[in-house]
Amino acid sequence: MLSGLVIVDKPQGWTSHDVVGRMRRLAGTRKVGHAGTLDPMATGVLVVGINKATRLLTYIVGTSKTYEATIRLGATTITDDAEGEVTATAPTDAVTDEAIETGIGVLRGPISQVPSSVSAIKVNGERAYARVRSGEEVKLAARPVTIHAFDVRAIRHGVTADAAGDSVTPDGVTYVDIDVTVRCSSGTYIRALARDLGAGLGVGGHLTALRRSAVGPYTLDQARTLEELADDLRILDIADAARALMPVRELSAEEAVELSFGRRIPASADGMHTVAEPAAAFAPDGTLVALLADAGKYAKPVLVFPPDPEPQAAAPVAPDADTEPTT
Repeated sequence: MLSGLVIVDKPQGWTSHDVVGRMRRLAGTRKVGHAGTLDPMATGVLVVGINKATRLLTYIVGTSKTYEATIRLGATTITDDAEGEVTATAPTDAVTDEAIETGIGVLRGPISQVPSSVSAIKVNGERAYARVRSGEEVKLAARPVTIHAFDVRAIRHGVTADAAGDSVTPDGVTYVDIDVTVRCSSGTYIRALARDLGAGLGVGGHLTALRRSAVGPYTLDQARTLEELADDLRILDIADAARALMPVRELSAEEAVELSFGRRIPASADGMHTVAEPAAAFAPDGTLVALLADAGKYAKPVLVFPPDPEPQAAAPVAPDADTEPTT
């Protein structure tokens, strides 16, 4: 039974659910999930778990993310990205590189962010974007996020392109495009950063391109397109995935047996592993046995990974009644 992570380079126009459906067919199992939604417009790293590795996804969702993005100043859209209708434009002639850097500086570190109204956040049991599409005005509560890095790679002034990316600007307004790299905590909306940067500069802003380059320790270097995976389904073994994701505890053979039955063992040397941030415990042969949390003198299993069942030998086939046995 295949168990592990697949690092997918999600194509533009696909939903994360679309990718999960495709991976179910490629892996031949229904037990597939992903660790953090990417908008259809976005491309890049989507971590997919298969079979037992779906149990690791909870710990991957909360890791930091890194994005390469392009922010357009001078236009506001209803979705805060290039897929939405432009609701306002403003001249950007007075926007300087220094003003942009100052505006970005305000958005670094711990901030309070209002998610985009067309996000997948549920409001009274219904997705916010569904309410917006039905004509309802949705106002979401601000939430704390942390922007670990917000770095400018390039600034282009005088861009003559509308929000859809065409080469014509009907209203004569020119825009400023900013290529940025953002490393942020889980739950951050990059298009909300674009919106807030534009609002802070008084000209409006939205996102025109987004590519996720890393989810925790998993990067684009490991990612494969769906076409490549269809030819060669590369799966990161569950043990290797856990070693990259969390602290490691090497077990004795006796400890591995105890944990396989869900029993507690002595706490780790530093006693610092929690239910939210457990250690990955490995048997002497390198098998992932459990995730461990320390509690006083003992470490208790948060999750136990039972070994895959041994393949069953095929039962001997009895000869037909009218067939002589051979010698």
